[in-house]
Amino acid sequence: MPAWKTAVSHVAAVFVAILFIGAGLYKAVDPFHWSRLLEELLFPPAYSLPFTVLLSIGEVFGGIMIMLPRHRRVGAAVTSLMLLGFMGYIGLHYSQLIGKDCSCFPWVKRTVGPGFFMGDAAFLLAAILAGVWAKSALPYVRMKLAPAFGVLALAVAFAGGGYAYANSHQTGAKAPDAILVDGKPVSLQHGRFFVFFFDPECSHCNDAGRHMGTYHWKSDVTILGVPTRMARFGPDFMHDNKLNGLVTDDLAKLKAAFPLPGDPPYGVEIENGRQVGTVQHYDDEDTGKEPAATLRQLGLID
Repeated sequence: MPAWKTAVSHVAAVFVAILFIGAGLYKAVDPFHWSRLLEELLFPPAYSLPFTVLLSIGEVFGGIMIMLPRHRRVGAAVTSLMLLGFMGYIGLHYSQLIGKDCSCFPWVKRTVGPGFFMGDAAFLLAAILAGVWAKSALPYVRMKLAPAFGVLALAVAFAGGGYAYANSHQTGAKAPDAILVDGKPVSLQHGRFFVFFFDPECSHCNDAGRHMGTYHWKSDVTILGVPTRMARFGPDFMHDNKLNGLVTDDLAKLKAAFPLPGDPPYGVEIENGRQVGTVQHYDDEDTGKEPAATLRQLGLID
């Protein structure tokens, strides 16, 4: 192997390793945040969190393996397959995702568009060069596998420890496991919900609903309307105010989990089964600063 090819392999391997180890640790440290980003990319909410943990393991494992010359080709294969899979997924949903944030790496801010494919193609080329020009005198099956298993165990420990730490800091009030919508159970343990308590005959609630119906809600947020009285008018309230979401009459269950401080309107943000914020203020039609400011601060609207 010419010396310049070996040097290119080393440089490319370091480049890919920094990207993948950084991305994997990012997901391990804050899996709930990244699972929310996955949901914005149309990934099923029920599987976004476990898939985030698996991605973290794969990225840390691939990033460390590509750094080790003796195992570089395995690391190059892992990282290349992950890049191809991500590019394929974005390509399949391109028309729906164009313009969406797809910052898989914490320091590389990107959106879905032509530049996304160019960037990932550059990462893929680096991974391929790192593997093809790696020094590897023996077939991989004849190498000692203990280091590979050790790296995998380290990656699992990072991802598992990060998830355990993040989960232990989920301190908000616990949402009911499920509520009924049109007679069918809907789980509140996965994804993001904005639970909006309202009185269909309250003018203040109607003003608030009309305002919120004009907002650009994040694609991973589900609005859950909860009428506090006259439940039969709940669907009409949501429809008339252009609040696209679900309506439930499980008031008692939700009110027990999230007590109202007074009369509606009142809102609660739930993320993965835990309360993470409240929206208590709803200005009149003249000012219009709230609830937009709080909803934007919580990351529920653009």
